Amino acid sequence: MNHRLLLISLGMMISLSLNFHPLNGQDNTYKYFYRIYFRDKGTYHTSNFTPAGLFSQRAVERRQKEGISGLDYKDLPVYPGYLDSISSRGLTLHCTSRWMNTGLFKSKDPADLTSIQSLPFIENVKLVKNPLVKKGSEDKLALETNLVAEVYNEPIKMLNGDLVHASGYLGTGKLIAVLDGGFTNADKISSLDELRSRSGITATFDFVKRSGSVYDYHKHGTYVLSILAGIFESYIEGSGPGADYMLLRTEDTASEFPAEEDFWAAGAEYADSAGCDIISSSLGYFKFDDPSMDYKYSDMDGRTAFVTRAADAAASKGIVVVNSAGNERDNAWMHIIAPSDGDSVLAIGAVNADKVLAPFSSAGPSFDRRIKPDVSAQGVAVPVQADLPDETGWSGTVLAGNGTSFSCPVISGMIACVMQAVPRAKASEIVSVIREVSDQYNSPDSLYGYGIPDMVNAIVFLQKKFLTEPSGTVTIGPNPFISFLNIRFRDNPEFIRIEIYNPLGILIRNIYHEHYLNLSLTINELQSLKQGMYIMRINIAKGTFTYKVIKVGK
Repeated sequence: MNHRLLLISLGMMISLSLNFHPLNGQDNTYKYFYRIYFRDKGTYHTSNFTPAGLFSQRAVERRQKEGISGLDYKDLPVYPGYLDSISSRGLTLHCTSRWMNTGLFKSKDPADLTSIQSLPFIENVKLVKNPLVKKGSEDKLALETNLVAEVYNEPIKMLNGDLVHASGYLGTGKLIAVLDGGFTNADKISSLDELRSRSGITATFDFVKRSGSVYDYHKHGTYVLSILAGIFESYIEGSGPGADYMLLRTEDTASEFPAEEDFWAAGAEYADSAGCDIISSSLGYFKFDDPSMDYKYSDMDGRTAFVTRAADAAASKGIVVVNSAGNERDNAWMHIIAPSDGDSVLAIGAVNADKVLAPFSSAGPSFDRRIKPDVSAQGVAVPVQADLPDETGWSGTVLAGNGTSFSCPVISGMIACVMQAVPRAKASEIVSVIREVSDQYNSPDSLYGYGIPDMVNAIVFLQKKFLTEPSGTVTIGPNPFISFLNIRFRDNPEFIRIEIYNPLGILIRNIYHEHYLNLSLTINELQSLKQGMYIMRINIAKGTFTYKVIKVGK
């Protein structure tokens, strides 16, 4: 069985207008798809555009934070004159990729490519889908599910993610793009009630059918989304329940052809234009319905597969790209699959609740001998939801799923929490730190990669890099203060209790966190206090500290 991995991708309509040409659904009579590579971008030049003219404000701000100034060649749209020239020869445009400078065209019958290949602006033409259908009707996205796991938040606790959540980091303010094969019932299941009620699904689009609806076709994406954003007391705890999500269908579950790599690239560019922070992908490619199109292990070198080069392009734009390593180690292939071989892609392997490698988790390294997978997380008995209650009630709608498709979103959501905790950290820095705080960093291998990451250590490591170290164990300021007080810690406080007393010794503010890993805490809304001196007592793991603070102003 070809277990496939799916991605979360979030996007923007401005990208759609540039890279996608919508129709009223996809005509199933189109049997042949051709990827056409162009030599250049025609008369387009970076001086013809501005970032604000091509991307959303959120995307522009992400690029600025990442230190990306101006535009580069990959940012430019595919030249429309070239697209029109191809269309005039009888082919229909499906989508484009500005990063790869390609157009995906389709036809009902085999196309005569002679006149197209002779055009001076054409670099190459590749058939990426034909009517050949593999024998059998197996579900290529089918993953094993069992009864619900005994410990509902076990995957989160393995990463110390429960402490991250307890400290108030839920991925709030971050945007995750999910690329998958469908999101059946994601508009209905109970674990996503809170996500829907706060309008946390910011966009949906189907790049296969070219429509706005994604709540059909397959429930694999719904499983993935429930791991990311689900909240179902005692049954599901999402890894990034406070993040926002874009649901993008890029996988054609009816067949398996390289054209789906083009859908993936279009979805990722859509997510980039919207300003997404993370792409979570549980999709992967190596074997197709037409064996002549298959990849070889030697192609898993980070430079060959179309989808891998697109994923690395996304990472170059300041997006953290997280992809499942694959479920192939107990099959003939055994290896990681594209795009998890990407140099800048964080490839995720799978372990069970005892941190033992899952027998299906694809093996590395990449063909060019880089450490892959990068890290591992629980991918066995992960609580998931996609089915609606039946006559028996809600019981049975939460299952335990197995696959690197499920270890991937565990990591993706936790990365959103890290981003929230350290907003100044760049995408590449976060990817590097996730590897460094894993338990096999000093002795990585081709099965676990760098091991299982500790997300508390990731946050502390990054905060120490971006926050000025205080002169003492605990410092406060400004003092005197007007409306807020900021407390800085030299080390992880572990827990925190803050008491503020007025001049009469009466307790007026009491703040308590059983688990607290932030090196900074800000107490807001103090402007209503009367002017004068107050006593602040701070209790953390390293002791109790008492300060006199003075309130001034109104």
